[in-house]
Amino acid sequence: MRNLANQKILDKKQEIIDEIAEKTKSATATVLFEYQGLTVDETNELRRTLKESDSEFKIYKNTLVKRAFDTLKIDLNDDLKGPKAMAFGTDAVAPVKVLYDFAKKHPALVVKVGLIDGEKTDEAKLKELSKLPSRDGLLTMLASGLIYPLKSLSICIDLYRQDLEKEEN
Repeated sequence: MRNLANQKILDKKQEIIDEIAEKTKSATATVLFEYQGLTVDETNELRRTLKESDSEFKIYKNTLVKRAFDTLKIDLNDDLKGPKAMAFGTDAVAPVKVLYDFAKKHPALVVKVGLIDGEKTDEAKLKELSKLPSRDGLLTMLASGLIYPLKSLSICIDLYRQDLEKEEN
């Protein structure tokens, strides 16, 4: 009877390890941060804000995170000291921006380390990323950059057409 209970616990732990590994593999950005000192309301607010940016907020035991990272051959053991939470996002910038913006109002949140496209990223680099526009913002900037020359060309063609019409009259 005791072995059956132990096996259920081990199976549940393995399930969580697999979940962490899968979320980390499928995420473009995985950020580990300290959350101690945040109230329940603040934690819920952070959860909602991350969800709005298509990101997810989870808290796991460090030992399970360490095992999941070991299976993925990711070395963050030095960064897994003390309670940490994880944010997963499909956009490399969105969860980082949300966490740093939230940390400005709530100093108890401290971003520690992350994985961006599978590469370990330290706190300084994450801070730089947080200053970038979001993916949508970058796409908007790209689109306006592509449209501007066409707009200018159409204005020139229209002015040329108007000049030709004046010459005909």
